[in-house]
Amino acid sequence: MNATTRVRKFPFWSLVWFILGVLYFALPLYATLDFSLRMERDVIGFKAYELAFADDEFLKTFGYSMLLAIATIIVSIIIIVPTAYWIRLRLPEARRIVEFITLLPFVIPAIILVFGLIRVYSSPVNIPFTEISLLQPLTNFKVGTNILIVAGYMVLGLPYMYRSVDTGMRTVDVRTLTEAAQSLGANWYTIIVRIILPNVRTALLSGALLTFAIVVGEVVLASFLGVPTFGPYLFLLGQHRAYEPAALTFTTFLLTWAAMGIIQLVTGGQGQTTGAH
Repeated sequence: MNATTRVRKFPFWSLVWFILGVLYFALPLYATLDFSLRMERDVIGFKAYELAFADDEFLKTFGYSMLLAIATIIVSIIIIVPTAYWIRLRLPEARRIVEFITLLPFVIPAIILVFGLIRVYSSPVNIPFTEISLLQPLTNFKVGTNILIVAGYMVLGLPYMYRSVDTGMRTVDVRTLTEAAQSLGANWYTIIVRIILPNVRTALLSGALLTFAIVVGEVVLASFLGVPTFGPYLFLLGQHRAYEPAALTFTTFLLTWAAMGIIQLVTGGQGQTTGAH
């Protein structure tokens, strides 16, 4: 009976679907790696990687994308964490509305977002000089364009960051932690920075990883706003060359997995359990 029960409980179909999922993701990755190593005829080597990394534009664009990704992550945390915390603590009835808003980037294409930003914040033509028009010509200088693209990236990463933070807050007793901190004289800033953030650090790192991946690979916003990031560079490189883009694509994938490994090291592979004590 025990042996029969064990056979029946064996997750056969779960294993089948897991293997199919691994093959679905692993085979294209292997094909990309294999193609990137065959730049020289009948030779398996890293010539494509050498040429790709030797290009100064690669270092400039990738470094610029990393700076934009860091800025996007910081701004997202500053805005989303207090919002999710306040909704869970004081405005639970607004949760469905906020969740609906966070899903809008899935149904509104990035091309619409970037044209909206350009239309609203570019230099006005034949518009009277008013207080509103003072806010518009952000695309006339580099800092303003960077502000616009960071805002756009934050919108694109909003579904992932917000849901990661919201999921992390579900695992901790936010109300009890807040009441305990307030009883000890802590203000709202101290509660969010020293109590809430440490308890949702795993969720923040997960959302940050997804946001980083979005920013590094994004093409539409950067192309139309004229920002020299890694996404447009990789796209244009793929129009003229074959092996170098494959090498860079595989490299960015490895960087993403390295970031996931860093998350596991930082968090110890554990969820948010601090708030349960």
